[in-house]
Amino acid sequence: MRKKMLDVAEGAFQSRGYHASSIGDLMAAADVSGGALHHHFPTKKALALAVIDERVAAAVEETWIAPVLAAASAREGVRAVFEAVAAELEQQGFVRGCPLNNLAHELSLADPDFRLALAGIFTGWRRAIADKVRADQQAGRDEGTDPERFAALTVAAYSGAMSMAKTAQDAGVLRDCLAGLERSVPSPSPSQGGLAARRRNRILPRPRTP
Repeated sequence: MRKKMLDVAEGAFQSRGYHASSIGDLMAAADVSGGALHHHFPTKKALALAVIDERVAAAVEETWIAPVLAAASAREGVRAVFEAVAAELEQQGFVRGCPLNNLAHELSLADPDFRLALAGIFTGWRRAIADKVRADQQAGRDEGTDPERFAALTVAAYSGAMSMAKTAQDAGVLRDCLAGLERSVPSPSPSQGGLAARRRNRILPRPRTP
């Protein structure tokens, strides 16, 4: 019954939104009584937090983190995810959007607990990509790339692409944003990596601590 409630709530929050999905509607869709619901989720907020922690985080792990970590390089993993998601959405025929984005847009300013839960998923997503870049660099690849900035730009490009694709109902936006991302962060050659890093340090020096 708990799984059924999470299934129903996850679908409703993504298609209609958290605020537009009443607890009565969720109970009716799941065909559960109030007592059964409150045994597992005392409040609607508790149900939403469980959806974020157990479903949205798992979706990011499955769609993004695991494929990137398993790829031959961070760049190849990022490219593969963009392409795979675009192909899946084109086959599906509609774009519902990124589950994390959808809830982040609606709930981040509504409640601090929602904001922290959603921010934690974004942080883990960025950390995984940055860690993969660092692993590549330890293997002698991509030495001129800033891991944290590459991760932030990747997450931002994908999140923005999914929002635009949802609005336009056109998954091709993801491929456009992938092409822009790859041009914005070109892969440096081994001979250029150290020079690029030195130039970046001269142009954007780190602030000195007192």
